[in-house]
Amino acid sequence: MQGRPAKTVRSALRPPLSLAPRARLRHNPRAHGTCHAPHPAIDPRSKLGDSHLTEFQPRVFSGVQPTGNLHLGNYLGAIARFVPLQDEMPAIYCVVDLHAITVKHDPALLAGTTREVTAAYLAAGIDPKKAIIFNQSQVREHAELAWIFNCIARIGWLSRMTQFKEKAGKNRENASVGLFAYPTLMAADILAYRATHVPVGDDQKQHLELTRDIAQKFNNDFADQIKELGLGIPNPTPSPELPDELFFPLTEPMIAGPATRIMSLRDGTKKMSKSDPSDLSRINLRDSAEEIAKKIRKAKTDPEPLPSEMDGLAERPEAANLVGIYAALSGKSKDAVLSEFAGQPFSIFKPALADLAVDKLAPMTGEMNRLLADPGHIDAVLRDGAGRASEIAGPVLRDARRIMGFLEGR
Repeated sequence: MQGRPAKTVRSALRPPLSLAPRARLRHNPRAHGTCHAPHPAIDPRSKLGDSHLTEFQPRVFSGVQPTGNLHLGNYLGAIARFVPLQDEMPAIYCVVDLHAITVKHDPALLAGTTREVTAAYLAAGIDPKKAIIFNQSQVREHAELAWIFNCIARIGWLSRMTQFKEKAGKNRENASVGLFAYPTLMAADILAYRATHVPVGDDQKQHLELTRDIAQKFNNDFADQIKELGLGIPNPTPSPELPDELFFPLTEPMIAGPATRIMSLRDGTKKMSKSDPSDLSRINLRDSAEEIAKKIRKAKTDPEPLPSEMDGLAERPEAANLVGIYAALSGKSKDAVLSEFAGQPFSIFKPALADLAVDKLAPMTGEMNRLLADPGHIDAVLRDGAGRASEIAGPVLRDARRIMGFLEGR
């Protein structure tokens, strides 16, 4: 990233997060921007729709889909990364229940899985007084802004999204339009708050690039209206070829340290997933200590001892996965883990990993169970968060509507 270096974020579970270099924009390279280093003094309730702002305020947004059976991959790849960020800049964490209905779902289970993700947020250490926690469907601005972005994005852009191809598979003609347009709703999730940062895993990088493309095209296509209405923020990188003022920021990805992508315990080449028919392939966040230890003991490995350097894991996906999990849970680098266990067989490493996993996850499991026993409390957290989120997203959507030329009748 150009400009001032961003602060590092410390966590007991993870090494520092860092800002990735600005991704190359493919579709319209005439506009780009930067963001600013985090500033913890910013009020997390501050409204971003106010036209008097002179720069984009740092803000992080992310979300988890309520599809049930949260597992270690959801925790280490997403939720654990959210916790330290709430102390670095204003943070908004969403349960993205609108995304959950892009594929066949059971309405009778959706409320429960929404509460489960919320309980995981709270049990992991996200403070609803610091960060805003809500479920997406309670804030109407997401859906309305997504429609505007459907009219900004190009079919060719969406057609290149690999995640749609993977989820739709050979049955693309029967996939929902919602699944195809999933990335434009994700863009609305982010840009409804003019979020400047998003922690992303490997499977979401392409969608974040699309978010930037949409923001860029909106800023270019409606540059005159943005300026005329006085709704723009000065472009931090002015040039004759770029708009003088921007309405949406070009959101920056935040790249994590080890174990960003947690793989199956039964096949190190496949991502850990709730849809895997074998429960031994994943560690569920509500597993007991005994179940966690059993799954790690039975995790697939190879007969060779652990190497002393990362190069030794190149052709050993299962070993690399377990080392990555240990690194993420302990807050150490993978190199440090290998240095500690170099030459040791898995009969030594697995028990150490099991003890570490139980030590880190068991308290969270207990707290999740306690919270889920009081759904009224969880619902109150979501209601409060939705109200606070609407206070931010409402002015942004209102101004976006004005830029688009919609007549306001009330």
